[in-house]
Amino acid sequence: MDKEQFRLTAKLINGGIAGLVGVTCVFPIDLAKTRLQNQQGQGTYTGMLDCLIKTVRSEGFFGMYRGAAVNLTLVVPEKAIKLAANDFFRHHLSRDGKQLTLFREMLAGCGAGTCQVLITTPMEMLKIQLQDAGRLVVHQKGLEAKPAATSSCPPQTSASTTESTSVPKRTSANVIARELMKTEGVAGLYKGLGATLLRDVPFSIIYFPLFANINKLGQRSPDGKAPFIHSLASGCTAGCVAAVAVTPLDVLKTRIQTLEKGVGEDTYTGMIDCARKIWTKEGPRAFMKGAGCRALVIAPLFGIAQAVYFIGIGEYILRFFH
Repeated sequence: MDKEQFRLTAKLINGGIAGLVGVTCVFPIDLAKTRLQNQQGQGTYTGMLDCLIKTVRSEGFFGMYRGAAVNLTLVVPEKAIKLAANDFFRHHLSRDGKQLTLFREMLAGCGAGTCQVLITTPMEMLKIQLQDAGRLVVHQKGLEAKPAATSSCPPQTSASTTESTSVPKRTSANVIARELMKTEGVAGLYKGLGATLLRDVPFSIIYFPLFANINKLGQRSPDGKAPFIHSLASGCTAGCVAAVAVTPLDVLKTRIQTLEKGVGEDTYTGMIDCARKIWTKEGPRAFMKGAGCRALVIAPLFGIAQAVYFIGIGEYILRFFH
């Protein structure tokens, strides 16, 4: 691979466009995943479909896109860094154009996963707070309904109380970010950095070598590229496998990064404390909460991203301006 073939700027453009397309398609499922993973004890939602239906009923159609703005803003650099960094490391780890060994493919994926957390951690922090706001409101209403059901008299509630629990408190990523910066500094935006690394590095180690080897099976054209549909299927398959494999780590990350908890819900001091409390109070199955949703998010997200990435839109744009 010569310098002309490897254009880092083009790779960054491809990754950014791929991320935008992918996130727009799958964000509602990602919201359901976050809310399901944050449930403790008796759940507010019975599954993904139930979560989405209740979200639309209580928050409207665009309630499914709570937190999408910050995700769409930051997914461009996040996906650009991740996909381009993997290509960058693969390029520099290859020797005289020879095929990479599995170990070197995994090493390139490790490098890509490590680089992306600089953007991923703040993005996930802000996105999770916005996505989970609706669940907390439904959780609170459920707690208030229990005493009402056991009492013969209707509960006395003020207008202000009813208003505050009937709809999610409207906030924004900017408000959350300013509060975190004010109280905890930059470190506040990087809460859960260790958990994010623990999730994203193994994900990339699994995903990128698996994708490369599956995609290689479809390379028939003279330029060495697989057909669009094959790259799409390769990304979906590799994304699904990697997503399910690291779901327990994603549950830990989601719980740790969620700042506001419902009444009676546990708080955590770190990954070990979080894992111990989940295992003790909710059982081992809790570590796979949202696995189905996560697979439904990551599979098409990375399938679409890889397919768009391999189209080479960035190369066309750069060629146009030159």
